[in-house]
Amino acid sequence: MRFDVERIRADFPILQRKMNGKPLAYLDSAATSQKPLAVIEAISDYYSTYNANIHRGIYELSEKATEKYAESKEKVAKLINAGGVENIIYTRNATEALNLAALTYASHKVRKGDRILITEMEHHSNLVPWQLLAKKQKAVLEYIRVDKRTGLLDGTSLNESLEREPAIVSLTQASNVLGTINDVKSITRMAHGHGATVIVDGAQSAPRMRVDVKDIGCDFLAFSGHKMLGPTGIGVMYAKRDILEETEPLLGGGDMILKVTLKAHMWNELPWKFEAGTPNIEGGIVLGTAIDYLNGIGLGAIDSYESELTRYALARLSELKNVETFGPGLKDAKNRAGLVAFSINGIHAHDIAQVFNDNGIAIRAGHHCAMPLVREVLGKDSLARMSFYVYNTKDEIDRAVDAIEKVKKIFRVE
Repeated sequence: MRFDVERIRADFPILQRKMNGKPLAYLDSAATSQKPLAVIEAISDYYSTYNANIHRGIYELSEKATEKYAESKEKVAKLINAGGVENIIYTRNATEALNLAALTYASHKVRKGDRILITEMEHHSNLVPWQLLAKKQKAVLEYIRVDKRTGLLDGTSLNESLEREPAIVSLTQASNVLGTINDVKSITRMAHGHGATVIVDGAQSAPRMRVDVKDIGCDFLAFSGHKMLGPTGIGVMYAKRDILEETEPLLGGGDMILKVTLKAHMWNELPWKFEAGTPNIEGGIVLGTAIDYLNGIGLGAIDSYESELTRYALARLSELKNVETFGPGLKDAKNRAGLVAFSINGIHAHDIAQVFNDNGIAIRAGHHCAMPLVREVLGKDSLARMSFYVYNTKDEIDRAVDAIEKVKKIFRVE
């Protein structure tokens, strides 16, 4: 079946607007996605017709909000094949989910001298928490090296690091800079063989490909709603039930307790044990709406279409002189998500992004919250990045290529 991008684009009101007098080409979905009308209307419907606190009121509005909130967790659990809602903890975003894993379970598992293993391609959200934990516990933080030529993890570095028996292995499934899709299933199997707990950052993978936590076998998975057509302020931490049962919650207060006396307390059942206070009710409910929309298209179809756009972008950029792309190349496009980071010889990424903006194109520029990767591994001060999603077209990529030529002309680069 043909991927009907024009029909999909009609669902996104913001794509009808202009930027600097030109049709908006939004190529920054790796940062945050745009929202379809169904999601926008679901937000309005919640606040207009059944806004109430959950798990508390014995009245119609509260009961409906509670029901819808619970339904959204069922949709999330089904999306990632979690097995049940007891494994699904709502957070503000993937960053909070990764920090929660580090501050609760990992802070008790990791002892002085233990090793924590991550990769050089991690977003700060999956790097800084482990730096903090390593410092606090006097543990050793190690990195799986990235081959800057291919954008892939170095196999020798991976094997040697695992041989040193890390307590925690935490890595991204898809890099937000290189686009590299890591084989988290194989790495999880290897890491478990060495007794490690495995945490997967799915912020870039969950919106666009099938992520099956049972198939992967990971112990934790984190992702954000706002990158998958949902609202900001809602994220997910999946964890295996036995881990959640043995782990103490980070926060205390309403909804995460079953019983409180003046001398003691008893935790609520899962997953509410980890959700203190009034949650982002609207965010949780509307994340369910976003998942419905994605399922209507099909994650397999989204993955294939993004791959097609990425191959097209890599091919077009390869035609240009003095333009360098990063991550797996065209022949390995199957190993990358729908984004392309690039540089133009001698031109700062912010200047590139400004010219793009003047031509109605939104892209990202900077170190992309992956400063060690960009500066220490790739040797660049900053990079420009185009990222694609269900509503992007090859025509928008052609416009981006034209904008690159304008950048080169303005800054007198051949």
